[in-house]
Amino acid sequence: MAWYDHPSLFEDVRMRKAINREILRLALPSILANITIPLVGMVDISVAGHMKDTGSATLIGGITIGTTLFDLLYWNFGFLRAGTGGLTAQSFGKGDKRRCAEMLLRGLYLSLAISAILIAIQWLFLQFAFLFIDCSVDVRLLASRYFKIRIWAAPATLGLMVFKGWFIGMQDSFSSMVVDLVVTGMNIACSIILAMGIGSWRGMRFDGIATGTVVAQYFGLLVALLFVRLRYIEIVRHIKIKEIRSVLKSSERKVFARMNTNLVVRSACFIAIYIGYTVISAAYGDLMLASASIMMKLLMLFSFFTDGFAYAGEALAGKYIGARDREGLSASIKWVFAWSVSIAVLFIGVYYGAGVPMLRLFTKDIEVVEACSQFLPWLILMPLFGVVAFTWDGIFIGAMATKLIRNTMIWSVVAFFTVWNIGLYLLRSRGYDTDVNSIHLLLAAYFSHLAARSIYQTIRYRRVQMIPD
Repeated sequence: MAWYDHPSLFEDVRMRKAINREILRLALPSILANITIPLVGMVDISVAGHMKDTGSATLIGGITIGTTLFDLLYWNFGFLRAGTGGLTAQSFGKGDKRRCAEMLLRGLYLSLAISAILIAIQWLFLQFAFLFIDCSVDVRLLASRYFKIRIWAAPATLGLMVFKGWFIGMQDSFSSMVVDLVVTGMNIACSIILAMGIGSWRGMRFDGIATGTVVAQYFGLLVALLFVRLRYIEIVRHIKIKEIRSVLKSSERKVFARMNTNLVVRSACFIAIYIGYTVISAAYGDLMLASASIMMKLLMLFSFFTDGFAYAGEALAGKYIGARDREGLSASIKWVFAWSVSIAVLFIGVYYGAGVPMLRLFTKDIEVVEACSQFLPWLILMPLFGVVAFTWDGIFIGAMATKLIRNTMIWSVVAFFTVWNIGLYLLRSRGYDTDVNSIHLLLAAYFSHLAARSIYQTIRYRRVQMIPD
């Protein structure tokens, strides 16, 4: 038989093309949305950096600590997106529309309950957080003002986490993209207008940055609800109003809670690393805090691209596991990684060639730009260290391998703080404990946590039985 008459060869080609079409269909909208997400942080820092009310570094520090406080809060509830997405994708693969609707309902109910608690304890949270965050008095005052305004967006923010996970689980990255784009566009426009003013109105100055975020989050929530009404009304109708109470109290809620417990631990580990990064950098003064903050924004720019393929991996892994399709699962993992590595190679070139111009997007303060320039070589390492970790995250979330996800982040926390503490001891013992060297060490600790994630997940993958016999 000639090679061109071999049926299995053409079947493999067709499957490969189908898998890649699905990956791109799911990934490209997410990438487009993710590209715009860091723009919000960039614009917030840029608006603060161009105000003349007080020093640029102090205003940037206020925004940085303010957003860090919300990271401290909201990363605890990342399971609302990840748990909803993974379980919905598997239900979609099984063709269980009722269970898909239940996942959305449970997620929204939980997000509303959590939001009420967060708003109620906001004062206590602020007092507790600043016991551990060391920053200047001016930065603390600005960060507190930012927090007290933006906390009122909690119901919308947590609700949007649920919708994002649910849309991805339903293999619908388009709806998720549109919602993200609307939120980002509204956030940028509202923050600039409310902070800087328009026409003869001078604006709200610093407070306008947080207020713009609140307006954008609620507008995005309305758009998400509109998509459900227009595209998924037949699925949502599987849950009648009189059945809502029984769905929320069903035995599956306990399974939902147990799985999410591991994701909560994962989120807590993320918080320990990213809050640790900010707290440590804040201890070296406003200039080093601003520099470390800008570096993190630039570092995470790559992850927003790779996350598009990670979301595709999450959706496809969940779907094929739900459908018990081993061949489809294996092929989707292989090609998701192929696309992610391609993005990593591209970004190595971008970081190498455009580091300084990207710095100048954040601030015109020459002192801040010069300080950041010392750390630019670390940008080139980000794609090498991050691509494997970010891609595995999506695949394991789709598989709902929550114990593995939890253990991965525990080891990454150990790696981060081990490198930081041992490195700091060596710097001090040899007399190299300068502010600049300490930030270099901090970045090395951050990369060590990425390496730990990549290595552990790769080793454990072969031992995980994603589709039970």
